[in-house]
Amino acid sequence: MPKGHDGKHDEFPYLRHLLKTNPTVAAKIKRDSTMTTGAAWKSEDAGPNRILRWMMLLSDEELLEYGVNMVALSAQVVAKLREKAANYESCMRVARKLTWLAYQMPGAPVPLEPIRIYLEDFYGSMNVHSTYCLVCRLPLHFDLFANARRGKADVETAHSNPRIHDDSNVGFAHRECNIAQGAKTLPEFYAWIEAILDRVKAD
Repeated sequence: MPKGHDGKHDEFPYLRHLLKTNPTVAAKIKRDSTMTTGAAWKSEDAGPNRILRWMMLLSDEELLEYGVNMVALSAQVVAKLREKAANYESCMRVARKLTWLAYQMPGAPVPLEPIRIYLEDFYGSMNVHSTYCLVCRLPLHFDLFANARRGKADVETAHSNPRIHDDSNVGFAHRECNIAQGAKTLPEFYAWIEAILDRVKAD
């Protein structure tokens, strides 16, 4: 819970509608906003598959109190987990931004008026067909969320800079686009693609 928490409250009031109409989409937004991604396999040195991003701001000693032994993990896993760290406020902003983007996909449910007004106060007017893949810039359809299988969805949460988790840096992308970008920032990725195309044209 955030410091200063003094009673019952709803962390994601803008997700109430999606929780009823499209619970898997609402769950994805909550998960991707607040949790790290990690190893998909089980082993002592692989690290946790999912952990709260703000926990990664804690020291190794503090994490031990929660059963997370960073010293037992490989340096590569520790670096990856620490890289995914973000404070609570940033995670909440990401959740709001992703909800705003999801509602603007063709095929998305129409948000309830109070939710629309609330989200538009942060990010501006909603326009259907205005959510594009962060990487390739093609439009994204809401139905892509339904194609998830074995934990792999056709649309994923993506970052312009994979090392920054905030609403100014986040969006949705096709799974293949997100994989292709990898750990590069979008400018680095586009420059890499351009260099490849230049070599192909010159060959």
